[in-house]
Amino acid sequence: MWRSARRGVRRVWIPMATQIWPLARLWYRAWGLTLVGHPEDSVWYFAFGANMHDSAFQERRGMRPAESRAGRLTGYRLRFNLEGRPKGKAAPANISPDYNEEVWGVLYRIKRRALIQLNASEGVPGRRYRPVWLNVEDVQGNTVTGVTYIADGADEDGAPSLRYITLLRDGARAHNLPDHWVARLERVDHAR
Repeated sequence: MWRSARRGVRRVWIPMATQIWPLARLWYRAWGLTLVGHPEDSVWYFAFGANMHDSAFQERRGMRPAESRAGRLTGYRLRFNLEGRPKGKAAPANISPDYNEEVWGVLYRIKRRALIQLNASEGVPGRRYRPVWLNVEDVQGNTVTGVTYIADGADEDGAPSLRYITLLRDGARAHNLPDHWVARLERVDHAR
């Protein structure tokens, strides 16, 4: 019952908060987060999971990026250490610090107002993912500060579903991520 009530509140609150900026600031403050800037400011979002695929990012989440490009985050590694659905048969992507690793993904330039909508679709603010601002290098070697999502995951990695890892593989190819990264995604075993 509480879960459906929370969902109902979010369905009403989030559209209002994306249109009325002071409400968004109050919502974030209630969760201990700070919302800075103007709603029409451009920000970079770094996608390393299913949001690399247009069907997830543009169709399902309703995002309309002004620009996209391949990006590389150094000092982190790709993990599949979160509990997905169905439980025990899916592990969504996550990242964790590792100074010897890198994660390739897609940098999207979106409006800060759209970021509030994206955050809500990822459960932010909430108990799972938290937004983190990091420096990401694009394919031309330019460094941009972008937001991505990190969650506290299990110590051991699980296996993503075939559907999920296919989104990552196809999204990586569609956005021209390096061949070595696509090959790495191809080697990820999926849940059976």
